[in-house]
Amino acid sequence: MRLVAVTLENFRAYREPRRIEFSDLTTIIGRNDIGKSSILEALEIFFNGDSLKMEQTDANVRSGLTEVRITAEFADLPAEITLDAGAMTTLADEYLLAGNGNLIIQRVYDCSKKSPSCESFILARHPSAAGVGDLLELKEKELQDRVRGLGLQGPLKGNPAMRRTLWQAVGDLQLADRAIPVSKPKEDSKRIWEQVELHLPMFALFQSDRASKDSDGEVQNPLKGAIAAAIAEAQDEIEAIQEKVRRRSVEIANLTHKALQTIDPKLAGTLSPKFTPPSASKWSGLFSLGMDTDDNIPLNKRGSGVRRLILVAFFKAEAERKMRSSSKANLIYAIEEPETSQHPANQRILIESFKEIAGAANCQVILTTHSPGLAADLPVESVRFVSSSDPLGTPSIQQGADVFGPVAEALGLIPDSRVKVLVCVEGPTDVEALRHLSRALHEADPEIPSLIDDPRCAFVPLGGSALKHWVAENYLKNMNCPEIHIYDNDVASYGAQVEEVNARGNGSWATLTAKHEIECYLHPEAIREEFGFPIDVVDHPEEGRPAVPQAFGAAFSAHNNLDGVMRPGTSKTYLTRAFRRMTAAQVQARDPDGEVAGWLRRIGDHF
Repeated sequence: MRLVAVTLENFRAYREPRRIEFSDLTTIIGRNDIGKSSILEALEIFFNGDSLKMEQTDANVRSGLTEVRITAEFADLPAEITLDAGAMTTLADEYLLAGNGNLIIQRVYDCSKKSPSCESFILARHPSAAGVGDLLELKEKELQDRVRGLGLQGPLKGNPAMRRTLWQAVGDLQLADRAIPVSKPKEDSKRIWEQVELHLPMFALFQSDRASKDSDGEVQNPLKGAIAAAIAEAQDEIEAIQEKVRRRSVEIANLTHKALQTIDPKLAGTLSPKFTPPSASKWSGLFSLGMDTDDNIPLNKRGSGVRRLILVAFFKAEAERKMRSSSKANLIYAIEEPETSQHPANQRILIESFKEIAGAANCQVILTTHSPGLAADLPVESVRFVSSSDPLGTPSIQQGADVFGPVAEALGLIPDSRVKVLVCVEGPTDVEALRHLSRALHEADPEIPSLIDDPRCAFVPLGGSALKHWVAENYLKNMNCPEIHIYDNDVASYGAQVEEVNARGNGSWATLTAKHEIECYLHPEAIREEFGFPIDVVDHPEEGRPAVPQAFGAAFSAHNNLDGVMRPGTSKTYLTRAFRRMTAAQVQARDPDGEVAGWLRRIGDHF
């Protein structure tokens, strides 16, 4: 399952309901004490409730209400699910999906108690017609009685089949938005939550202000993340073990029940065996993982920067591992203020690792930050801006192209006086490509500027869907710098933006790449050196010769024996590594007309 959104209601500052949407990489930005950490901690409580639990004081103090609601929405749902022992069904067949086809789970916490209790609901378009609106709450015998009572011809075994028989017998199910209870211990519907929970993503939270002891904080949390990842990827084996234990224990219970019938038939008639598997969170509590230091020096006695380096190392290693993993496990890594106690070089390693992990299948990354330096390296489309005009009011959540201005103002992002030209491209992978192409050509011809670390050039990734909006509004005009726009040639509509920029008359200039996209300037040898296999690099895709990202994705999966083919966006992220391998000779071989050198010389003209 993939997390689509979470809605917080009456949780801390979020008195009114607030919906926060998530993508593969999501960056929550805002000032201190505005409610960024509350979003991550609400998710930790929703998924795990282990290291963080709901407390009485988590209910909004000004609302006067004691119920807190955390509602999560999921897509990419399992094709099949077991809601009743030994019977496969689907969430759609059980009417457990919302109108948009997603699964929405709401957890309600009663904070009137010292130790708040929790009840779970599925919010779905569900039958409400008389006699068929409560079928998920009924046990097998009750369903059998309902089928017989209506005189229906249908199966009397298998709860999903009996529910389908009853629903099909009703002409109008009167589907309505309903909150279906799935966790009440005295109702049979609790089994729904137990089974759905097995399919939820594993959620690992890394906070910046943990206690500094070996079993907590920056030291232990990455290692807990390793356990969470391992358990998620061993889910098939775990379910097999649970099924074996279930079969054997139920067999023993049935034999016991049979023996009881010979001793006390009346008592035996009131009893029936019931197996309850452990929840997903219980498995993680069975294991611990530590890391010893040399000379018997406790890791928690080292500096916070050293301990946070473990976080850097963990995510760097995880990015490499996920790139070559065929696991279908769903994982969410949530990291609060990853820049804490980190050198800028390590921050860059983290950002690149986060991007690669988010690009891997079945992985999502959620970050919080109020650091201008970190935010500047993240794609605008990933940003969720948390703000509030009223210190006592519910924070608002903004996203999309219009969030750029408020984010820049809130974080203090101001123009760098050293910047002489703005280079505007579609996305972060284009930035990396141009930087390393310029480095390669500069090594052979010093007259061509290297853009690796030249402060006179600032890159601005405009973001595909927001490109037209950025250009039309000319958001960058207040920096009083000429702009050079370089767009891939794979989107025909970009031609209009090129004409608009070139018509400004202020020294700005725009062009489309002559080749299909920036990856077409890669040399096959650079790809082979980085990844261990070459691909057919074409100038333009044609039948039988796919575009470079698609060709790379297929070759990468085949080379690493992975199921499926990675998405083009993920391929582009990985191919930035090949750009780092490019030499001047390779650039010239792929670009004999000197198109790339021409772009760079125009940039250098403004220095």
